[in-house]
Amino acid sequence: MDAIQDAIIDEFSIFDDWLDKYDYLISLSEQLPEIDPAHRTDQYLINGCQSRVWIDAREEEGKLYFTADSDAIITKGIIALLIRVMNGRTAREVLDLELYFIQAIGLESNLSPTRANGLLAMIKQMKLYALACANKSC
Repeated sequence: MDAIQDAIIDEFSIFDDWLDKYDYLISLSEQLPEIDPAHRTDQYLINGCQSRVWIDAREEEGKLYFTADSDAIITKGIIALLIRVMNGRTAREVLDLELYFIQAIGLESNLSPTRANGLLAMIKQMKLYALACANKSC
């Protein structure tokens, strides 16, 4: 089992309604690792998101580390969760990772269709970074 995903599930389980969960997501946005301002460009922009989202990744000692930013505060909270789960893992671990916390906390079913598409686009981009690193192209 994945301790980080389990911890996220536990954190969200204390809230009964989604307004409180959205407030929690907003508070998580403050934990988002800051992206280098030079990476807030179209090259790092995620296509398919309703809001503007930039994601970058770097590899250090065989582990991936992500930074990101968004112009939407709930989206920043969502990407903060994804980074929390994926940071410090090898490229292979990121590629093989099953993100079960998303369904367990009800995130995907409580997002608008465009935000749900954006969530999938963010995950896809993070896995593409992992694929590039696995192929030694990062």
